[in-house]
Amino acid sequence: MSMIEVIQDVTKWLAWVGAGLGVLTILAYLFNWGIKFRLTGTTIFTLLLSASCWAFEQSYTPPFNVEGYKYAPIVYDNGFDLVVAQASNDFPKEAIKPTLLQIAGNLKGGGRNGAQVKVRLRKIESAGDGTSKPIILGELINDLKESKIIELPDRNYSASENFSNDADIEEISLLETDE
Repeated sequence: MSMIEVIQDVTKWLAWVGAGLGVLTILAYLFNWGIKFRLTGTTIFTLLLSASCWAFEQSYTPPFNVEGYKYAPIVYDNGFDLVVAQASNDFPKEAIKPTLLQIAGNLKGGGRNGAQVKVRLRKIESAGDGTSKPIILGELINDLKESKIIELPDRNYSASENFSNDADIEEISLLETDE
């Protein structure tokens, strides 16, 4: 039984129990039973639980799953337009795209103001003398306003790559403003 099915069943049961307790509470007031105030509290609490479960059911979205995904923890998220995940050193090349798609698919728009979020997957290589360099394995853009994912071309990044090439800058700016 999935999580959403459990929540739906619990919501129905709590609503029926709350309705039954409501009838008992009305009878307690009509016949002036001593338990009427306890029944009032129990009824209100049960109906509140039912309403809370219903609200959670309406807002719940199951996680986005992509076949071929391999776990890569998010190591940086500026809360607006950049998310970076860390791949292990033995990360398979065929898992790069599914991993990026799953991370991008599970991003929520709250606080990002409809931004185009760049999702990067990187690994760290030793550069010697106790230093290391990040190697970007892949990246894509998740346009939260348009609800679409824009795949960026594989650029085979390395630490020695020169980013001052005008053609590269023009291509990146065209991709970022693509609507």
